[in-house]
Amino acid sequence: LERTGITEGAVFRSIDRWGHLERRPLTPQSVNLILKRRVTAAGLDPKAFSAHGLRAGYLTEAARRGIPLPEAMQQSQHRSVQQASRYYNDAERQMGRAARLIT
Repeated sequence: LERTGITEGAVFRSIDRWGHLERRPLTPQSVNLILKRRVTAAGLDPKAFSAHGLRAGYLTEAARRGIPLPEAMQQSQHRSVQQASRYYNDAERQMGRAARLIT
């Protein structure tokens, strides 16, 4: 960040055709494309990974670690409490007493 001079706004930004860093953030499609290219380069199956999966996985793990939903949403940039809380509810079900009966 120091080298690029970014002091505010998106950390991961678009780069124009001349190689200049823009102010606008990467699009979700760009993040997904970069992720799939890196996964492929690592010798993994790109079909098993997605930007959405990383974002959903982050919220699920945050719930498991007891991080408050508003704090996790701030990081994940989810705007809808209803959508984000689904991941929290899934994590709670996986960790609940009923789930422990089958393990």
